[in-house]
Amino acid sequence: MTGEVDAAAAEATSMDPVRLQALIDDLDARYVRSGKLPHLQIMISRDERPLAFASRGQARADGTPLRDDALFRIASMTKPLTSVAFMMLVEEGRVALDDPVTDVLPEFAALRVGVGGETARPMRMIDLLRHTSGLTYGLQRRTAIDARYRDLGLDEFQQKRSGDEFIAALAVLPLEFQPGTAWNYSVATDVLGVVIERLTGQSLEAVIRARICGPLGMDDTWFVLPSDRTDRLTDAWRLAEEGGSTVADWGARSGWQRSGRLNSGGGGLVSSSADYHRFARMLLRGGELDGVRLLRPETVAAMRSNQLPGGGDLAALSTGMFSEADYAGTGFGLGFAVDGRSGIFYWGGVFSTFFFVDPGEAIIAILMTQFMPSSLHPIRAELRAAVDGAILNRRNRAINGTL
Repeated sequence: MTGEVDAAAAEATSMDPVRLQALIDDLDARYVRSGKLPHLQIMISRDERPLAFASRGQARADGTPLRDDALFRIASMTKPLTSVAFMMLVEEGRVALDDPVTDVLPEFAALRVGVGGETARPMRMIDLLRHTSGLTYGLQRRTAIDARYRDLGLDEFQQKRSGDEFIAALAVLPLEFQPGTAWNYSVATDVLGVVIERLTGQSLEAVIRARICGPLGMDDTWFVLPSDRTDRLTDAWRLAEEGGSTVADWGARSGWQRSGRLNSGGGGLVSSSADYHRFARMLLRGGELDGVRLLRPETVAAMRSNQLPGGGDLAALSTGMFSEADYAGTGFGLGFAVDGRSGIFYWGGVFSTFFFVDPGEAIIAILMTQFMPSSLHPIRAELRAAVDGAILNRRNRAINGTL
């Protein structure tokens, strides 16, 4: 295929166009044409100049080719948007990172740790952002508490509960650990979404549309997909019990087209590569894009710095087995993982979507596909390594955080 790599732009930004095209072709051969993934879409930029964009494979089980403007369920890549919305409220003085969560969610006042243990200190807002709250995901399948989450359907993308009902269900369940003492990937960002709703008096969809998507021109990012975009939503696949894959959600009649009762701040958005690239550019630029400022530079710097207790990494602090990050050498900021050595920040979603931003090299890379579980294939690490290998001129990386 031609036109997937802009050789002139790549060379102008000191990237190797041959290696970029080889990256696309290699991932296509090993994942799409081999049948491991239904499709993939890759977008890479440096200095905010588009260098590579490729759409390979089929969008739907009927063989429909993947369109350049395809829409994807970004799952946990929703978390950075929810975190940005919250930090906008912090800047406005409506809430603080150290505020107890009970200031907004009084239902959490009776939370206990394990079997009847009292909390040594309140769960704070920062704990929701960095996943040190003591909450969990039932998907982890490690503990009896995880099992209770599964029984209550607290991990479901399309919650039938209202925000108040979701919080009430969580409030009677024990925490996995004392808030602020460990890291556990969890529904914390869904809780953060309810906090945003109570602080603003608006739905999370309304807040994110008005305060992030509208100002940034992200017209294809929604919790409930408008009917005029249905034909662009891909099918989503999952690993079948007998091997191979099976459709988990049909694009033509997706649950993302139906209005649920809870906008999942932790995993409910549909978006496009182009939209998410604009969001990533805003973060790269320190909170501003095309003359529109969402956050102050110092706020974004804090978000993409390691905020784990004691400056630790996930290898030392994680209690769980399920996340969208590697553990060793990885910190966590206010909404996404942070590589303590390079300053790269990143996150992914359960359908194998992924993005990373390298501030020092001014590189953004986005991978979109729709297959779960995300842990089955090492494509994310391979994408990062290959993009890094295409850099011809290295700069002084901006390292955020201290690991």
